[in-house]
Amino acid sequence: MIIVMKPGTPDAEAVKVQESLEKQGFYINVSKGLNYCILGVVGDTSMIDPKRITVNDYVEKVMRVQEPFKRANRMFHPENTVVNVGGVQIGGKKLAVIAGPCSIETDEQMNSVAESVKEAGASLLRGGAFKPRTSPYSFQGLKEKGLDMLGEAGSKNGLPIVTEIMSADKLDQFVGKVDLIQVGARNMQNFELLKELGKTQVPILLKRGLAATIEEWIMSAEYIMAGGNENVILCERGIRTYETYTRNTLDLSAIPAVKKLSHLPVVVDPSHAAGMWWMVEPLAKAAIAVGADGLMIEVHNDPENAWCDGAQSLKPERFANLMQDLKNIAPIVGREL
Repeated sequence: MIIVMKPGTPDAEAVKVQESLEKQGFYINVSKGLNYCILGVVGDTSMIDPKRITVNDYVEKVMRVQEPFKRANRMFHPENTVVNVGGVQIGGKKLAVIAGPCSIETDEQMNSVAESVKEAGASLLRGGAFKPRTSPYSFQGLKEKGLDMLGEAGSKNGLPIVTEIMSADKLDQFVGKVDLIQVGARNMQNFELLKELGKTQVPILLKRGLAATIEEWIMSAEYIMAGGNENVILCERGIRTYETYTRNTLDLSAIPAVKKLSHLPVVVDPSHAAGMWWMVEPLAKAAIAVGADGLMIEVHNDPENAWCDGAQSLKPERFANLMQDLKNIAPIVGREL
């Protein structure tokens, strides 16, 4: 349920309404702007009679929210959310670009890639330390050692780091070390993990599941936000369809759809979507054109010999060219890079 207060309502009057509902056991999400104050009521609101609330002279209107997600709903929070990740703002006018290899291999590899993406204008450094693989015989990542290597490369080059968490028992190793914790597609509905992430205040990058609907995706974000962590960034990385030519099918229509439904920032991962390096550049440009707040792009200094997903990785020089193209495209859609 949404309670819209009249413009100019004194703060004390809005607090009275809020406290009255909290005494009844509801959680109240307060969203304030220059000319509005909205109280989002979370809980079983079927027992609330809207007429009793509108008796208050300061209440403009009361609306019921049909979607099952509340905190992530744009009705609760009309303005776009901007998430601060190690000093990098994601969700504002400036686009954020996360770049780096699929998996962390060596110190030399990480430092080389980190230097090149930093020079090209990347905002954050990515790299996989714990790797979820379809086959149990595939490379599973360097784990804790890789996490340390990623942190060192990011620190040397002044880039916040992004890496994927696989299970809640590793959370203590991530908090304080990782600037943006990624939840992979396979864990999008690992609700126990999402609940634990909700207890932290570390920004979370939530990837869309392999065949998840938009509502299911936002509901997973709701799990994290319901725990108290509202620093959530959504990531579209392609979904499974009947098409087999590409690794996945990048759903660009999801970007404006999510923007309409939710206030959370959205980034796009064209590398995992296509699975082929030569598709990454056009898909990245298209993502910015439809309103994405940023990109996650795989970059490797030697993709031919990469330990994981070399076929979808850009070489540093191609990444630099893409960044230049994006700088030219961004102003057309009212953004900057």
